[in-house]
Amino acid sequence: METAAAASLPLPEAFIEFLNQNGLDPSIYNSTIAQSTPRYIRLKPGYSDSETFVSEIEIELNCKLDKVEWLPGFYSIPPHIQIASTESYKQGKMYGMDAASGAAVFALNVSSGDHVLDLCAAPGAKLCMLLDLLGSSGSLTGVDIAKHRLAACRTMLQKYALGDRCRLFVANGTSFSLLPLQNCTDAFLIEETKETFKEWTPKRPWKERKASKARDGITSKLVAGTQEPELIFYGRHSGVVGLTKSELFRISCSSDSLDTGYDKVLVDAECTHDGSIKHIQKFEDWGWDTLERRILDAQRTDILTNLQLQLLRNGFRLLKIGGSLVYSTCSLTVAQNEDVVEQFLSENPHAGLQEIDAAKNWPCQSGRIPKTLRFDPLTSQTSGLFIAKFTKYAA
Repeated sequence: METAAAASLPLPEAFIEFLNQNGLDPSIYNSTIAQSTPRYIRLKPGYSDSETFVSEIEIELNCKLDKVEWLPGFYSIPPHIQIASTESYKQGKMYGMDAASGAAVFALNVSSGDHVLDLCAAPGAKLCMLLDLLGSSGSLTGVDIAKHRLAACRTMLQKYALGDRCRLFVANGTSFSLLPLQNCTDAFLIEETKETFKEWTPKRPWKERKASKARDGITSKLVAGTQEPELIFYGRHSGVVGLTKSELFRISCSSDSLDTGYDKVLVDAECTHDGSIKHIQKFEDWGWDTLERRILDAQRTDILTNLQLQLLRNGFRLLKIGGSLVYSTCSLTVAQNEDVVEQFLSENPHAGLQEIDAAKNWPCQSGRIPKTLRFDPLTSQTSGLFIAKFTKYAA
């Protein structure tokens, strides 16, 4: 019989102390829990309610799909099952996505016609889900500072024909200031001139490729917010086609965002990823000294929490009055979650935490601040995730 000691990862003392400081039970990282936590898949709308299609997926995966009753379109599968080689995955009918991450997207309550901002869009699972929820009207703006990661999102959108109402910008999320494009359907009807954006194509002129290569060499300037956002993709009905560059790059000011900002904003911020058992398990191979450098280093953690706060501030600045913003991290620490939320609320009198109505049936716990939520492997059978939902009030 496997003992508790044998079942646990050989966590270093410094990490155990880190967990204790954050009120986290080290047994979360017990390998038995990791082995029993299922994987999750999301089926594209139109397929998730088809018993025939579900049966076909079960045959492809050679396992039973267990419907996640509290999250539409999601199913759990055994943790060892791989989906990448299946035809359903290749065709974009099925996506790998943790249920807790899906809950963060559902918390936004996206409606058809919304203008949505995904401020940390890569690697793209939430981006695809947002587009599926958005449907045939509205727009989605995806932003990420890492061009290679955002390019992977672009490839995904093209492969699965999801990008019709989406535009992607390589930009610093803490300083991104472009407004949503209104009347997206009408934008395509504007008479094209040499000064307007034509329909997007992956085949770009040599001069444009050369300019893009030069920009890649100075991507670090994005960190300081000195580089203009780089538009690397836009769909036919994303609102870009027919606009001039000056119209597209109209910078928002605080008064603009109050009236013409985004209806919904998702800030799934960069974090230490300590809520993911599988991520922590990787340090057995990478070396525990790497864990101490990436997760426990005080200076790096301070930089990270400052980044999270700046992303939250900027996402809220771009939100219109009455709109909703979801802040989430896959960390279970207080510093990256409740502390960030409390500091943000203390400096924003027009911000308020919003109840997540759907969460009444979710297998999660309340955070240390009322109306915030925490998913963890023990309680939820998901990866760890923190969610807070804000609304913007009029002055």
